[in-house]
Amino acid sequence: MFDKYMICEETLRNVVEDERPVGYAFEVRIAYYRSLRLSMVEPFALIVDGERVPEGAMRFSVRDRTFTFAEMAGETTVRWEFGERATLTVLRLGGLPGGDHEIDLTEYLRISYMPTSSVTRFRKLATVAE
Repeated sequence: MFDKYMICEETLRNVVEDERPVGYAFEVRIAYYRSLRLSMVEPFALIVDGERVPEGAMRFSVRDRTFTFAEMAGETTVRWEFGERATLTVLRLGGLPGGDHEIDLTEYLRISYMPTSSVTRFRKLATVAE
């Protein structure tokens, strides 16, 4: 239902520390009409330019807190609100080269009244400023 809003427009950027790219990040929204506790957000599947990103290389930040997906599994107090932008960061030395990149994101959400996870997938072409 909200798949076209999952990947936020014009937010793809390299993450730089000590003047070196150490990864890249972009903003995401929940693909559901309600908020969820982070423990109900399962690890995302992310493919960038045809290359699958390992779960351990991703970090999820909401407001002022950052989590691995393993940490999120036990997080029952922090919620990801409907419409709220969270940041998905990928640890990758060198980041991404400038230009266009295909992002293929799948969110897996556990909804209390559904017997299986809600799965929403969206692909988007995004640009890293050079």
